[in-house]
Order: sequence, then C-alpha cells, then structure tokens
Amino acid sequence: MEIHQSTVILLLLLCVSSYTHAQPAHIMRRYQNFLNHHRGPYVNVEMCTDVIRDRKINDTAGNCKPVNSFIQADQDVIKAVCGGGKNYRLFQSGQPFPVVTCKLKSGQTYPNCKYRGKLSTCDIVLGCEHGFPVHYERSVEINSVSQVTLKM
Repeated sequence: MEIHQSTVILLLLLCVSSYTHAQPAHIMRRYQNFLNHHRGPYVNVEMCTDVIRDRKINDTAGNCKPVNSFIQADQDVIKAVCGGGKNYRLFQSGQPFPVVTCKLKSGQTYPNCKYRGKLSTCDIVLGCEHGFPVHYERSVEINSVSQVTLKM
C-alpha cells in the first residue's frame, strides 16, 4: 500500500510541476498563430494563393497581406531557433532554411488575393517569447556567391 501512495504523490508532484512551467495562454495563442502563418513544410511556390486563402492569412485590416513567408521545416526545428530566452528577443537561425516567399500580385481585399511564390535558402530571424517563435521578422537570403541580402 505504501508504494501505491508514494506513486500517487509522485504523480501529483509531477502534475503540479508541469502546470507551473506551462506557458501563458497568450504566448501559446501567438505561437499557434505563428505556425499557421509561417510553418509550411509542404508548401511550394505554386501553392501560395491556396494556402494563404485556406489558412485565412490577411493583414490586421482584413486586406490581402503583401508578403507572407513559409518555412519548410517541422515546428520543433523552427522552435529550436529561439533558444531558451524568457523575454521577447529576435533570434537568427544558425542554419539556412528553405523558405517560400509569397508576394501579392493582384487583389486588395481578402480572400480575392493572388500570390506569386519564390523558393529561397535563407537564415530566418524570428521574434521569440519564452522559447516560442511568435513573429517572423525577416529572411536573410543566402546567395550562391556568398552575398547576403535582407528581405522583409
């Protein structure tokens, strides 16, 4: 019987510990929004218009978003860019990622937006809170001749 009680107490302690280390709800909402807007492991350049429409991606006024980037990676790999910082900070990836950048080619009001996509290999700069990406700041494109250009 004593083993059973010890097991229950240990489980309760683990539950309380994981509850106190959980992320605030507003950060988790921002993280999920970030993933919806910028995680696209299977997004290719021909899919920009459909994915942006299906995911209901638009600017804060409900208009077509001029540019949106999709990182072709799993969420754990993207999250690793953030390190473990607690405060909001910008982090640049230490490795290049394939990124599909979708630029608006026609339309003003969502959902009547048409996009043209471009695939690039880029370092990514993310805004992170408590170790979670919550903002896509920019891509740092890596060209084959070792030139670096900033893209918004």
